[in-house]
Amino acid sequence: MNEALSMPVSRIRPYQLSLSSSDRAALKSQRPRCLWMTGLSGAGKSTLANALELQLHQLGLHTFVLDGDNLRAGLCRDLGMGAECRRENIRRMAEVARLMVDAGLIVIVAAISPFRAEREAARRLFAEGDFIEVYVSTPFAVCAQRDPKGLYQAARDGRIKDFTGIDSPYEAPLGAECEIDTQALEMVEACRRLSGLLIKK
Repeated sequence: MNEALSMPVSRIRPYQLSLSSSDRAALKSQRPRCLWMTGLSGAGKSTLANALELQLHQLGLHTFVLDGDNLRAGLCRDLGMGAECRRENIRRMAEVARLMVDAGLIVIVAAISPFRAEREAARRLFAEGDFIEVYVSTPFAVCAQRDPKGLYQAARDGRIKDFTGIDSPYEAPLGAECEIDTQALEMVEACRRLSGLLIKK
């Protein structure tokens, strides 16, 4: 495509839809939110997100889980694992989460999302109180011992580069709304705390 003939970004104007996020949420009798789980690989984010969604579904709430690996298999499969690609990965995930919240859903994000700046950028996409950061703080040693995908061993062997916790940093949240250590807390209790946080808010 000839770039000289393409429409400049400055001319793009989002179309103002007649239905608001509040209208869509009212139909579902719930307040939509984004619950963002961050933590090391193997911390238990996906397992926790899945269990929480099941519990919320049983309560009659409308939900969706955005799992980091699932998005990597589709929407973000063109991205590598370097720092810039990881930032873009989180940006895309945050934008999708925002659209789902606009649709009236409670969205549960499960992604390492290692950098504070990207998580804060995600938070800024949402209205006050609609973004809940959950630090799944399972210790590094436990995550490395679990190693459900064999990634820690592959990183130690040099077969994977830029792996969070080995040769790429993880920046723990400084002010997360909730902290869950899946080694110290049973899954049922963890889900109870998170669902209680959603209902309280």
